Amino acid sequence: MFFNLIAPLADQIIAANLFRYLTFRAGAACITAFILSLLFGPMMIRHLRAIQGEGQPIRPDGPERHLIEKKGTPTMGGVLILSALTISTLLWADLRNGFVWVVLALTLSYGGIGFIDDYIKLSKANYKGLSSRSKLILQSVFGLAAAVALMHLTREPLSTGLTVPVFKDVLIPLGVAFPLVAALVMVGFSNAVNLTDGLDGLAIVPTIIAAGVFALIAYLVGNRVFADYLQLNFVPGVGELAIFCSALIGAGLGFLWFNAPPAAVFMGDTGSLALGGALGAVAVAVKHEIVLAIVGGLFVVETVSVIIQVAWYKRTKRRVFLMAPLHHHFEKKGWSEPTIVIRFWIIAMILALIGLGTLKIR
Repeated sequence: MFFNLIAPLADQIIAANLFRYLTFRAGAACITAFILSLLFGPMMIRHLRAIQGEGQPIRPDGPERHLIEKKGTPTMGGVLILSALTISTLLWADLRNGFVWVVLALTLSYGGIGFIDDYIKLSKANYKGLSSRSKLILQSVFGLAAAVALMHLTREPLSTGLTVPVFKDVLIPLGVAFPLVAALVMVGFSNAVNLTDGLDGLAIVPTIIAAGVFALIAYLVGNRVFADYLQLNFVPGVGELAIFCSALIGAGLGFLWFNAPPAAVFMGDTGSLALGGALGAVAVAVKHEIVLAIVGGLFVVETVSVIIQVAWYKRTKRRVFLMAPLHHHFEKKGWSEPTIVIRFWIIAMILALIGLGTLKIR
């Protein structure tokens, strides 16, 4: 909004020229989202605690200490993240940009699915919420709609192509299958972040790290000069997603203020489904879907651990891990929660650096 209102005045007011710079608006979006989270966080947590009573239902078959240490902690903290993210994005992004609206709409729609899931859990006082089938159907519908919209916003042949990192001239033509693949990225990553969200601070920091990487990628891919220099595929208009990603970083940091161990609030499916979907949508928009699997490799590993566990148990009635997702396996082995969380953060940072390295290696 500020860009649309103030940037046109740059010829009359020197200071207004700042609003033309993407880097200035990205930084401002991050700070705005962070401040909003800090301002409204305590009030929202008090409200959630008052209406939820016993807080998020805890899985009885999970680590035993969770039944004691995490009982009574309110959930749906994702509402705080999404509120700060949305307000900050609308304030600082170019509202004429289609990429911003599509990614924001996908994020909020996935947040809505998560909200329904959390509400059912709370109303029934049961850790089982919306059925997996219902969630997947809703996620797929919204994911396909976003994929088609992003495809129409992108020029050919990129609109229906899958880029491969490192190989500058490789573009896999997917044709009419592109929306299906793109939707799979959004749905898959949404559920991957959801599976990872099991310990205080475990999911939000890797999300912040991935958002930082994709803020940079969006800026570079959306800038003709930098895209040509790095031999990246130039996508006009996608640079505005750096604003969205920066707002996500600020909102995430603000949430972490309250989610740091011991957590005062959990993001719930409201947050985890939305954040994963947001990263997936941004990756599709900037044509770096495969890089997302590297940068968000921690989420991928957590998901794979669940798939392996379920598949192997159905086949042999034995478990590969003491418990899945993977972070629960290490809990069962006796690792403390801070140890698991911090080590997973370190892995997420290393994977982010590897993902960034693919931008230069051609």
